[in-house]
Amino acid sequence: MQEISTRYNPKEVENRWYTFWEEKKLFEVHNPSPKKPYCIVIPPPNITGSLHMGHALDGTLQDIIIRFKRMQGFDALWIPGCDHAGIATENVIERELAKQNINKHELGKDKLIDKIWDWKKQQEKRIIEQLKKLGCSCDWSRFAFTMDKEHSAAVEEAFARLFEDGLIYRGDYIVNWCPRCRTALSNVEVEYEDTVGELFHINYPLKDGKGQITVATTRPETMFGDTAVAVNPSDKRYKRLINKILILPLANREIPVISDERVSKSFGTGAVKVTPAHDPVDFEIGKTHKLDAPIIMDKEGKMKHVPEKYKGLDRFKCRKEVIEDLRKEGYLVKIVSHANSIGHCYRCKTVIEPYLSTQWFVDVQKLKNPAVKAVKSGKIRFIPDRWSKIYLNWMEEVKDWCISRQIWWGHTIPVSYCENCNEIILNRNIKDNSCSKCGSKKLVKETDVLDTWFSSSLWPMSTLGWPKDTEELKHFYPTSTLVTGYEIIYFWVARMIMMGLKLKGDVPFKTVYIHPIIRDKKGRKMSKSEGNVVDPLGLIDNFGTDALRMALAQLNTGAGQDIIFSLDRFEGMRNFSNKIWNASRFVIGILGDKFEPEKNIYELSLGLDEKFILRKVEELNKNISELLEDFKFGEASELIFKFFWHEFCDWYIELIKYKFKKENDSSDDSAALSETAEASRQTLFYVLDKVLRLMHPFMPFITEEIWHYLSKYDNTFSGSISVSKWPIFKIEKTQDTVVEEAVYKYEIIQAIRNLKAQWNIPFHEKLNFIIVASSRKEKEILIKEKDSIISVVNAQNIQIKEEMSVKDKFSSQVTPSGACVYLLLEDMDLTAEIVKIKEEMKKTDDVLTKIKKKLDNHDFILKAQPAAVEKCKTEKEELLKKREKLQQILKNFGGI
Repeated sequence: MQEISTRYNPKEVENRWYTFWEEKKLFEVHNPSPKKPYCIVIPPPNITGSLHMGHALDGTLQDIIIRFKRMQGFDALWIPGCDHAGIATENVIERELAKQNINKHELGKDKLIDKIWDWKKQQEKRIIEQLKKLGCSCDWSRFAFTMDKEHSAAVEEAFARLFEDGLIYRGDYIVNWCPRCRTALSNVEVEYEDTVGELFHINYPLKDGKGQITVATTRPETMFGDTAVAVNPSDKRYKRLINKILILPLANREIPVISDERVSKSFGTGAVKVTPAHDPVDFEIGKTHKLDAPIIMDKEGKMKHVPEKYKGLDRFKCRKEVIEDLRKEGYLVKIVSHANSIGHCYRCKTVIEPYLSTQWFVDVQKLKNPAVKAVKSGKIRFIPDRWSKIYLNWMEEVKDWCISRQIWWGHTIPVSYCENCNEIILNRNIKDNSCSKCGSKKLVKETDVLDTWFSSSLWPMSTLGWPKDTEELKHFYPTSTLVTGYEIIYFWVARMIMMGLKLKGDVPFKTVYIHPIIRDKKGRKMSKSEGNVVDPLGLIDNFGTDALRMALAQLNTGAGQDIIFSLDRFEGMRNFSNKIWNASRFVIGILGDKFEPEKNIYELSLGLDEKFILRKVEELNKNISELLEDFKFGEASELIFKFFWHEFCDWYIELIKYKFKKENDSSDDSAALSETAEASRQTLFYVLDKVLRLMHPFMPFITEEIWHYLSKYDNTFSGSISVSKWPIFKIEKTQDTVVEEAVYKYEIIQAIRNLKAQWNIPFHEKLNFIIVASSRKEKEILIKEKDSIISVVNAQNIQIKEEMSVKDKFSSQVTPSGACVYLLLEDMDLTAEIVKIKEEMKKTDDVLTKIKKKLDNHDFILKAQPAAVEKCKTEKEELLKKREKLQQILKNFGGI
């Protein structure tokens, strides 16, 4: 007989099988293939650190999909990779350097880049190991990195094409500037936080001395960059003051009063200061009115081009100084509380500064329409659908994309500038190191790098070989499904769609599945700053990979709601793994060594229990297939759990165990078994094989391990469950009526078990029961299944009657379907039972006394570990409940 361990050891099983999969190259895809393609590209994790719970969820869902499609016979390709994550990675390395008291500028660009490449090698190796630990069935031979040679070539080609088509331009615009990272940020890289700040009311006196205008501002330190005060032309309060000249407080400089429709009459006083170099609306107003735009801060957020006493001050320090000076000189009218939304750098959380700067932009206005049409027409489908509306709303309001970053780590913008004629030339078009326009050799290369998301936006194409016209690109593009979180729809998803349509002429993927974010018990997003990060590898060590994956799948309900982390769910799925293992051990033990599976189980003579479980497993097969096609991971995993634990284990296996108690000891040869026992054995094999395949995408390791034991019985099984065929459901071979009949039978069995428990009757004690059916149909079922029920509940006999005699002494239960089940008490030695119960009560009371004494001991409560005290309290509660139950049984017996 096959030896199978009594306990499931996830660590040993997981390491062994992942090594096996890799050695057999089961996840590698080789072109050309006649199979229908199915491709997923992994959202590339940043090389900034370890994978977190979001990555675990993301990886689990993608792996469920790709394993499902592989088993369905698709040419299933999952491409892994990592992102260089420009700003984020440079920040991490800067922090590492700071621990050694080293400044990146002291180190120098080349040495910093070398350090980042070293970091990248370490982190990339770590990320790959973590993804493998999670069971991700990626094609590792195709691992990609956004700054490797192939992807760098794709980035340069994409930039060149967009630049030559006039879709990339350079100009002076207000950008979101991070003084800490010293770089521009795109709009979607700014995180806004609602705060209650202050609104400062300041008097700007008229030059002619005949009054003043009171302006309201949240940023008084920027007043040194004011070049006007603006009012709405329809605001009657200020009509007479339009075109008047004001004196700028603290700077003693003249500025005009102008009128502009963009000024809100209801904000503050209705008069606003105009600072074109430090506010996006002011910048537009300044362009309209041809105002100067002096920059009054440097790139670190320190003041410059301001009165001497403020030079070099940090912007927030300057604000305090300015307010104090305005108060002293009588310009400050009042300060009021003001609700405001403050933008922060998404990486370092520094408050961003609107800043006039020369930057590179993608003209999104000319790219967005096809990307909008692709979603509206259904060519790209968002799941859940509500995200398509959010995507479309954002696309309506989208601004041009600032793609230049003033950092060192990233793809350098591939252009040079001619110092002689100011021509901008693509580096690839430079010949003889000369300007293509004027012939000058005074060329200076750009030093800014591209936004990380620029290279990421090419990911579905570049991972398949673009801009080369590779076989992989022809076969797998557009990719099939993108799985990602909703927080990067704007950062990444929208941009991939625009780039794919523009550069490849087709959408990058057909389906976008948006999964929720995992939050802690308080509903907070997990982050290092909150101290609530959960390491998925720690959960794997404690519960096993399959338990982690199954728990994450179950938590992913698909309703679009975020997931609240609960350790109980992971513990529950570890218990489920053990349940699978123990049930499979039982089945393999029943099958023995010489079992041969029938080619068509439905040609056998099957009992009601076999017909029931076969109907249920075929329904499960159909439902899981449909749910996975619809990306309903939570519902699918819940159905698998309920079927295996309750219907297969608690119901079917328990109902047929009695058939093998004697026969299994004599021989494991099928010929020696009764016809009903052999039918049950064939059913056990058929159901376990099918349900293991259905489980495999969710729980790849334990299913592979058990399936290999089953494969010894059937030489048609492939070398791995991961490349076995997805089961075909055969509902047409079953009858829906068997479910109702089996449920009725099970209700009777449960009622008998409840009666025996109520009277504290052990299983081995055989008693007589009477059943009064509620209908003729149910009576027929009982007559047919009587022997089976007697064997399952270990009864002496069961009588099926039309009605119950009042002379009989009995205890009864009514089933949900209306049948009455009676336990005949006259068969019991009540005196002996009463003595037994009283002895059990005395033992319970003795233990209770000891525990109560312990809990009444002040020293124990004070000195013992809290866990020990809690354990005593729990034991006390359990014993009290047990005593109450024993008392009730005594009362039933008449012993009280």
